[in-house]
Order: sequence, then C-alpha cells, then structure tokens
Amino acid sequence: YYFYIWVEDGTLAYINDCLREEIRIKVDKEPEPSVGILDSQSVKTVSCGEERGFDSAKQIKGRKRHCMVDTLGLLIVLLVTAANVQDSDAGQELSIDVQHKSRRLKKIYADQGYKQWLVDWIQQWLTYVLEIVVKPAEQCGFQVHPKRWIVERFFAWLNTYRRLSKDYERTVASSEGMIYLVSIRIMVRKLVKLRHQTNS
Repeated sequence: YYFYIWVEDGTLAYINDCLREEIRIKVDKEPEPSVGILDSQSVKTVSCGEERGFDSAKQIKGRKRHCMVDTLGLLIVLLVTAANVQDSDAGQELSIDVQHKSRRLKKIYADQGYKQWLVDWIQQWLTYVLEIVVKPAEQCGFQVHPKRWIVERFFAWLNTYRRLSKDYERTVASSEGMIYLVSIRIMVRKLVKLRHQTNS
C-alpha cells in the first residue's frame, strides 16, 4: 500500500534527493551537483506489463532505464520507458526534469547514443551544456571512458539486486519506484559508513 502511495506522491524521489544531499555535504561537496552523467540500460521484462518494446541495438525486448547520476554515482533523476524509446528523446525529458533538482548544474556527460540535436537543443533552451564522450577511433574492445564509468557503475549496483535483474513490474511507475528504493538503500548504507568514519 505505502509503496504505491509513495510512488504516486513522489515520496520515494524526495527521500532519494534528501539522502543524496546529505551524503554530498558529508564529503564536503555542495548539496546540489554541478555535473551529471547520463546513460540508459535496457532490461528484459516478464511476459506481462505495460510499455514494452524492442531495443534493436541491444537485442533486448523489454524496458529501458534512463538515469542521471552525480560525480559520486548518486541518482539525480530517473525515467523508465519502453526499450524502443530513443536515448535522445528520453534524455530531453530528463534534461528538463533535472533543472528542478539542481540549479548549480553546469554540464552533463553522455555517450554517443545521444544525438547532436539534443546537444543543440540543450544549448539553446537550458542553462547547462551536454558533452558527448566520444569513443576513441583506435579503441579496440572495452575501455573505461572519463566520467561515463560513474553511471555504468550505478547500473552495476542495480544489477546486484535480484528484483532489478529483470523488470518484473507491471507499470513503469512501479519500475521507477523499485529503482528509487534500491538507490535509497545504497545511499543509507553509504551514509552509515561515512558516519562510522567520522566517529572513529
């Protein structure tokens, strides 16, 4: 009962924001981030559920988690869509939403899945810039890219929770709620460690 109420009224997102601010203050950073890292993760869904699609690039039928994190890897904004939704389209919506989370935001990093039209649109209409982290021409195989590894690590954290190994939720709102719950748990554990370090 409370899960669905808190998803609908934004309580889970609010708790997430409060914990993120507290952790940032604990590590001597400003409460609001000035840098965000944006990426998406396609995951399979179970047989039932709304808003499902096929991600032809990843060959996955299901949903896509669009997330923006700060430089500590803490969740700022989130959007779950069908897997066939283009990263740039979802990125445009997140780019608008994030302005309510941080008035200090100066730059967002993203990969080449985000198109130039989004870079131009953000430059024209918003107060920060989107920088595309380009894959080096000589790269062969996996390579860690500046800044982008931070959001990839966040997705790895999500994958350690069995409830998020697939998208088991019927609605995208419920999917977002589950991701917020995991993000909250991650930050509570980080906060406990920081307090122990301070006390010791």
